[in-house]
Amino acid sequence: MEVCYQLPVLPLDRLVPKHVLSRRGAISFSSSSSLFGAPDPRQLSQRRGAISYDSSDQTALYIRMLDVRVRSQVGFEPERRSSHPYLCIDFRTLHTRPSSGSTSADSSPERRVHRLLSFQRYLHSSRLLRGIPQQIPLHILDEDYTGQARCMLEKVGTWNFDIFLFDRLTNGNSLITLTLHLLNQYGLVELFQLDMLKLWRFLVMVQEDYHSDNPYHNAVHAADVTQAMYCFMQEPILAKSLTSCDILLGLLAAATHDLDHPGVNQPFLIKTDHYLATLYRNNSVLENHHWKSAVGLLRETGLFSHLPAEDSLNMERELGSLILATDISRQNDYLCRFRRHLDQDNLCVSNASHRHFLLQMALKCADICNPCRPWELSKQWSEKVTDEFFQQGDIEKKHKLEVSPVCDREMNTVGNIQIGFMTYVVEPLFAEWTRFSDTRLSHTMMGHMRLNKASWGALLREQSSVAAGPSSPGTDPEDGDGAATGGSSSKEIPQGSRES
Repeated sequence: MEVCYQLPVLPLDRLVPKHVLSRRGAISFSSSSSLFGAPDPRQLSQRRGAISYDSSDQTALYIRMLDVRVRSQVGFEPERRSSHPYLCIDFRTLHTRPSSGSTSADSSPERRVHRLLSFQRYLHSSRLLRGIPQQIPLHILDEDYTGQARCMLEKVGTWNFDIFLFDRLTNGNSLITLTLHLLNQYGLVELFQLDMLKLWRFLVMVQEDYHSDNPYHNAVHAADVTQAMYCFMQEPILAKSLTSCDILLGLLAAATHDLDHPGVNQPFLIKTDHYLATLYRNNSVLENHHWKSAVGLLRETGLFSHLPAEDSLNMERELGSLILATDISRQNDYLCRFRRHLDQDNLCVSNASHRHFLLQMALKCADICNPCRPWELSKQWSEKVTDEFFQQGDIEKKHKLEVSPVCDREMNTVGNIQIGFMTYVVEPLFAEWTRFSDTRLSHTMMGHMRLNKASWGALLREQSSVAAGPSSPGTDPEDGDGAATGGSSSKEIPQGSRES
């Protein structure tokens, strides 16, 4: 018997009883406090992002696990005392315009409370503090859109899955819908006896903590990586060897691998003396933050609270190991190890540590698989990630910082950035993955990447010829043929699927 869950279009606080919904936005309420009343300021001052300072809060990640001293009742100082004044950059305002009449509010105690919240959830909490309902509540779709989304989920294992269309059909809830579907499809909800309400809260909080203002590192990217991770785990060599625990960790790691991403890279955090760089000692700063944020949400929702404590801690550690593997600065280390295993032919899928390493490699491939998608999808992702790079470069110019590589819009284009990225990062990784999993899907991805690389090259030549003025008669047809080949031939490549 199939059970369908249909919820009315209501704010989240009316869907769940007060004693169950102990959190809205990033604010933890006690069971005795009113849901719509003003929260206790002492409770607000004990939270920062997804980390709790309250020793009585058993469902959140304790700050003492991070080996950090609380400097004051309010929380961390955002920057060290040696920081330059122009380096005090508030990540909440990177992609937003300052509103009028906010100068007096910036110095108020309420402003200090906001600094304790995560980058994304301060918006939700600030509206709650002022008694203003959320402007964009989590709507539930009507039957027509739900039906179309359900039809797309029937082909979730195909490589040409259009995550942008799926996100529109789910009204911006692609990450929640896709992850919940895959967990159910594998039977993991029943197998691990996951509480549906806790799971729903966890997925909602995960999606909320992705910054919708980020052009690239947002919830749609997380959903896209989760779908790609599913495709890789469906490859025959992995499908017959992965355990249920491996699959659960793979899906959760894909869904949370960029959680609370601020839209800037690690060098930017380091050179601006951001507190995250100090906290993690300039080592995999963003990846550590994504991992700790995910663990905080797991504990806050109590998703694994029914499991033995040792099992829960092991899952958190392995989740962190997967997320930390996505650090692009460690790409060469993982690639060399992967190549060495393949050269020696000593990968044993029955070995738990080897399976975990293969999950790491699968997640790395899923994270940067956009150049291997069909041209219509790959081009959109390329433009989005370049837009995010250029936004960081604009911020660096504004604050008179050295502009990071590929972040200067006056010196770079989408095409040359993508060609370099494919040549030096994507192609070497996927060449080794094809050696490991020589399937139809692997050859489909390599074919798309070659065509996309040729398409960007053709566009660059076309742009150069336009900038240089009228070109010789023999060059225009060649450029036109190259662009047409990159744009249309990708459709002729057989699409890899979960059956391959």
